[in-house]
Amino acid sequence: MSNVFPRHCHADLPTAVGGDGCYLIDADGRRYLDGSGGAAVSCLGHSNARIREAVKAQIDQLAFAHTGFFTSEPAEKLAELLIANAPGELDRVYFVSGGSEAVEAAIKLARQYHVERGEPQRRHLIARRQSYHGNTIGALSAGGNAWRRAQFAPLLVEMSHIAPCYEYAERSPDETPEAYGQRVADELEAEILRLGADSVMAFIAEPVVGATLGAVPAVPGYFRRVREICDRYGVLLILDEVMCGMGRTGHLFACEAEGVAPDILTIAKGLGAGYQPIGAMLCSKAVYGTIAAGSGFFQHGHTYMGHPVAAAAGLAVVQEMLERDLPARVRGLGASLETKLAARFGQHPHIGDIRGRGLFRGLEFVADCETKAPFDPALGIAGKLKKAALAEGLICYPMPGTRDGRNGDHVLLAPPFIATGAELDELVERLSRAVDHVIAAVAA
Repeated sequence: MSNVFPRHCHADLPTAVGGDGCYLIDADGRRYLDGSGGAAVSCLGHSNARIREAVKAQIDQLAFAHTGFFTSEPAEKLAELLIANAPGELDRVYFVSGGSEAVEAAIKLARQYHVERGEPQRRHLIARRQSYHGNTIGALSAGGNAWRRAQFAPLLVEMSHIAPCYEYAERSPDETPEAYGQRVADELEAEILRLGADSVMAFIAEPVVGATLGAVPAVPGYFRRVREICDRYGVLLILDEVMCGMGRTGHLFACEAEGVAPDILTIAKGLGAGYQPIGAMLCSKAVYGTIAAGSGFFQHGHTYMGHPVAAAAGLAVVQEMLERDLPARVRGLGASLETKLAARFGQHPHIGDIRGRGLFRGLEFVADCETKAPFDPALGIAGKLKKAALAEGLICYPMPGTRDGRNGDHVLLAPPFIATGAELDELVERLSRAVDHVIAAVAA
């Protein structure tokens, strides 16, 4: 009997005991190809010597110093490296322990920024349907996934949710991608005006939507229009790159592909690459300067923020990415993976869309490719695929509720940046066998 409270009370999970490059190894010696980096976390694989040595060295030197009393060398160096490579006017880094904490910090900073500017009436946060921003109360309130929100609805903070930029399912046949992008971006302006032009504090969005939609990038021009609208009404733009950032889509920061820079940005997952729990909120000079010139104190904080060992791991991760130019490698591997997925699944009768950017790819399952109708959720396609893939020795990230929190299924792929061409072939082959198994069972 285990005393661990697991994610699912009736799951019978193997015990991981080792990692070797792109593989995890269980207690029986079985090897699993990590085709999703867990949850898009293990971007450098499971046995990077540089990061392991950095963690060991930092523990030997200094394990912990509370940020109410001290800063630390690894935190300072990591912040400097991130800002040196960050887009736009991003200038300060606030370290936390994960993505949900980063989003909570971003929401609270947006509110305090407006209060200290003398606009306390700015209280509304606008987000998008079918988004995911974390599981703490503030982050869950911002997220637009109906299934995750449902049982906690009485506890959530009221926030607005506009349409996502979800071209496959929501662009009209008579619209160009550009026209569609402008139309859904303009929903932001309409919502700002509905709430009151001087009452909205921020808009939050994922540059490439991860867990809830399955690697959905925006159409060209969408985020530039969003940036224009935010600037027009004095609304802060928060970009959530917890899953899609840190090289995952072929740029260190995912928003670089959109040609925009946010006022506040959140990162995690790939920042620590799984070697330590770490996340961060980055903010612009203007946002930080407002707090510094006002109260001088961000009314927020966590015990383990800026943890020296976590920061040392993050520093080694980012150094590894930059010195080896891994974002460029991700772009090349991503194009290769896209080709492999299209060759294997492009004509599949139950895969309606293959999408993504870099090594962040999604496949959406449908009952009918012509109508794009999803499978009946009672069939449990996503859950069955996860189990079938694991039986094939593949870790991938299937999720239900793609369309509206209940209907639709997709699988998310996010292999490590160090994957070889042969390992990508293996990923596609194992996924194909798992898909065939699930579809055959459903059709039977």
